[in-house]
Amino acid sequence: MRASFPKLEDLIQATPVLSCSGKANPEITGLGYDSRGVSPGDLFFAIQGEREKGKRFSGDAVSRGAAAVLCDEEISDLEVPIVRVNDARVAMADLAASYFGYPSLSLAVAGVTGTNGKTTTAWIIRHLCDSTGRSCGLIGTIRYILPGVDEPAVRTTPESIDIQRMLSLMRDGGFKAAALEVSSHALCQKRVCGIEFDAAVFTNLSQDHLDYHGSMEKYFEAKEELFSLLGSQTRKKGRAIVNADDRYGHRLLDRIGTLSVITYGQGSNCSFRASNIQYSLNGTTFRLDAKKRSYLVRTPLIGLFNVYNTLAALAATSAMGLELRRAVTAAATIPQVPGRLERVPARRNFQAFVDYAHTPDALANVLESIRQLAPRRIITVFGCGGNRDRSKRPMMASVAERHSDLVIVTTDNPRAEDPLEIIREVEKGFRGSEHESFVDRESAIRRGVEIAGPGDVLLIAGKGHETHQETATGYQPFDDVSITARAMVDKPMLESR
Repeated sequence: MRASFPKLEDLIQATPVLSCSGKANPEITGLGYDSRGVSPGDLFFAIQGEREKGKRFSGDAVSRGAAAVLCDEEISDLEVPIVRVNDARVAMADLAASYFGYPSLSLAVAGVTGTNGKTTTAWIIRHLCDSTGRSCGLIGTIRYILPGVDEPAVRTTPESIDIQRMLSLMRDGGFKAAALEVSSHALCQKRVCGIEFDAAVFTNLSQDHLDYHGSMEKYFEAKEELFSLLGSQTRKKGRAIVNADDRYGHRLLDRIGTLSVITYGQGSNCSFRASNIQYSLNGTTFRLDAKKRSYLVRTPLIGLFNVYNTLAALAATSAMGLELRRAVTAAATIPQVPGRLERVPARRNFQAFVDYAHTPDALANVLESIRQLAPRRIITVFGCGGNRDRSKRPMMASVAERHSDLVIVTTDNPRAEDPLEIIREVEKGFRGSEHESFVDRESAIRRGVEIAGPGDVLLIAGKGHETHQETATGYQPFDDVSITARAMVDKPMLESR
């Protein structure tokens, strides 16, 4: 329980203010951005939503007891102080950091951004920290892990108030570090302003979220914002951890020259360099050259893209103060990342994996990694989400066809779109006719299991760790791993006779 609460005039010193109406100086007992959850004494932030302006809900917030309202547009007829700022989202992040006592200053913090690899890299960072005696929290796509809390995530990067609250719980609960996934949406919406990072990781950039950003250039500029924030930090001198083998990573390096940088990849000039990579169904080994020494890295994760994720995590934890030798040792026990090339637990003479790959580049990376395991055939089941970037749909088909022996197209999360129409748009990317289509995802998965034979690898792509399917009628339970496992158990073992 908090011993005391700040007065409004004291709290708003943490951000530039244009004006503050009225003479009242209430005690602020909480922060809120959703009027439905406002409690008496809260400062309500009237931020721009996806469809509605925040000021529309200010009256509702006041009726629920908000002590003051902060906004970046004209609001009148409220009986509480109104704080005007240039950007309500920046102010919300600034004041959240202040209200919770700047928790990132008490933690070693890594932020991970990029199209692919954010979840796995953050997951590995947490494991390496935990394994070397530095308890680490996690805020990302799959889970939120805090002292005494391990729960499914609501969104990859929460709003700034929620992030600062979580970081304060980590600090107050004795954690020493935090790993955060930082989405491009979050960067555009200023959700990680006010956090001081020890390491900011750029994994890669490929086509995704163009329905939101409009172009690859805008998408890249959104990711670049994390490194602008890193450069503007006043209390920590954070390190930029950049994939030098990615073309956008090269562009980023050209534009952040004043930052302290650690590069990673396979190139001879990389600060953390991987070579002599060996793959198997049981994991991957590679030689790491870093800090004028060489190490043999063993990881249970499969594939080249996971070599990059591991490199990124090792570089990030080094910047966070971990001893590299101990981190390399801990890499041998990285736990399975849910929905990231996750092996389905069923005894059959073929292998099945579930992966979150839902972009052309991610799907290509996973399929290329599977091919390196020398399967007899690769059977790929995938779909594309509704109400998202439509231009990548035929590209996904082209990638699946190029890297697979058999392809089955199905639904992903169709949302408000017609699933059959999505499939038709996907099918435009096929050059040949060697594919099957099922609107029902479970039927598609069962078909993949049915045709899989000895030595084959079946990949179920697109939804990964998700345990629901979003359709026009809402959310329905759907778990690729459990459905695939059940289909494998149900399959007659005729081939083993």
